[in-house]
Amino acid sequence: MKNGKVTLLSAGPGALDLLTLRAARVLGEADVLLVDDLANPEIATLAPQARVIAVGKRGGCRSTPQAFIERLMCRFARRGVHVVRVKGGDALMFGRAGEEISALRRAGVPVEIVNGVSSAFAAAAGLGMSLTHREHCAGVTFVTAHRQDGSAPNWAALAATGTTLAIYMGLHRVEELSETLLTHLDAATPAGAVQWAGSPQERRMVTSLGRLAADVRAAGFASPTVLLVGGAVGEAALAAVAPSVATGADHGDVAAHAVHDVIARAA
Repeated sequence: MKNGKVTLLSAGPGALDLLTLRAARVLGEADVLLVDDLANPEIATLAPQARVIAVGKRGGCRSTPQAFIERLMCRFARRGVHVVRVKGGDALMFGRAGEEISALRRAGVPVEIVNGVSSAFAAAAGLGMSLTHREHCAGVTFVTAHRQDGSAPNWAALAATGTTLAIYMGLHRVEELSETLLTHLDAATPAGAVQWAGSPQERRMVTSLGRLAADVRAAGFASPTVLLVGGAVGEAALAAVAPSVATGADHGDVAAHAVHDVIARAA
């Protein structure tokens, strides 16, 4: 029996043409796909021989228990199959990759990682801005709005970094985090929100920190949404007409065809 293994595969933020060539190749080799809820379901078309199992995890929604996912990966791998754990965005960015890598290593299961485009990068691209514009910041900080124990990060310390804040899973706490940041940052500090970044359903807004919570609520933004805060957001293409909401073009079918064409030419 052949040796099994697990690949933690980054599916990117949504559009299939944002997948890497390596990701496309690995999908074609997969025997089993364990697909995250935030991954584009059309990704299964790139794995025609694979069994597809949905193992969704969404904040505030019914989720597949993490321990069950880890047991499932180990069980299939021990049967000698190639398990591809498909994660939205980049697998190493707030995707519980750490827990899964540890569980697989303890079980003696080989694990590989395929990187991808994280949603904060897709959000910045959608807004037409640089996360690290040197006239405005010294870098970028990627942060989740709630830690494993449910507590908030140290917003005061984060505000003091002088970096662009790329906030994941922050929409449900946008009022709280905005209020705290406003004790350290000016209300006029540029801020943005991007829902379904990098996908055909993308929605974008640029506003100010003082208006962020009210504006995203008024515009009906929902999860998954990335929040961006800092002077660099003022360079966004939408900033001149903020607050405003723009949407992405519906290019899902075009993206799917493009990916298949690229794979065919590379084969």
